[in-house]
Amino acid sequence: MAAARGLSLTAATQKAVTPWPRGRLLAASLGPQARREASSSSPEAGEGQIRLTDSCVQRLLEITEGSEFLRLQVEGGGCSGFQYKFSLDTVINPDDRVFEQGGARVVVDSDSLAFVKGAQVDFSQELIRSSFQVLNNPQAQQGCSCGSSFSIKL
Repeated sequence: MAAARGLSLTAATQKAVTPWPRGRLLAASLGPQARREASSSSPEAGEGQIRLTDSCVQRLLEITEGSEFLRLQVEGGGCSGFQYKFSLDTVINPDDRVFEQGGARVVVDSDSLAFVKGAQVDFSQELIRSSFQVLNNPQAQQGCSCGSSFSIKL
């Protein structure tokens, strides 16, 4: 269904350490663009907040239907120890935090939030792929050349 709606999938994001049975898997990456500044109409993120860029909000409004939202999770795996996982979901769990901007919602569970607090979620369109990405993550020490994993600051 995701492919039918114009979303790309990558092998790295399909391989899950902790399977997430609900939702549709979307492409994720943290590559060289993570260093670029992304525009956002939201105020600066405070402690424990996630900011959405304008391109993220626009893409989510295009692809979500009804009560769907983008779920961001952090899983163990990848070249650097952790990787981002994006999926469309409709169920909000008790330990989830909801970040809404311009009618678009991103939901992060409390365990994953510890690894992404203060970061931005962006949607990037490139010649070879289009994907949601986590940018400017203050909790990440470095990314990997594979473009989908990161290590955390200790």
